Amino acid sequence: MKIQESAENYLETILILQQRNGSVRAVEIAAELDFSKASVSVAMKQLRENGYIEVDAAGHIALLPPGMEIAKRVYERHQILTRCLIALGVGEQVASEDACRVEHVISAESFEKIRAYYKKMQEK
Repeated sequence: MKIQESAENYLETILILQQRNGSVRAVEIAAELDFSKASVSVAMKQLRENGYIEVDAAGHIALLPPGMEIAKRVYERHQILTRCLIALGVGEQVASEDACRVEHVISAESFEKIRAYYKKMQEK
């Protein structure tokens, strides 16, 4: 299933904040992404309506299985692409920013080859 890049970014951010803080609220997402609370609220409504997240009565956001699957995929792509670019000599900040752009458009086939190559290089 293909979802918009912005939705992938939100799901990835929820995963990162969940790992970092244990729980996630919309205000934390807004601060992390430097977006307005209103923009995040609209996005969370759409993600909830599409079955990617759930929000409890206290406003805590949790990834549902479809959202978790997407978030993990995007986050893995981000991490591996960033590490590969750094290994090639790209600065950490630029590598992370470039990886963030590429992670959404790279084909599954190309990413699998990069992942396999990266793992092979790690074994050496």
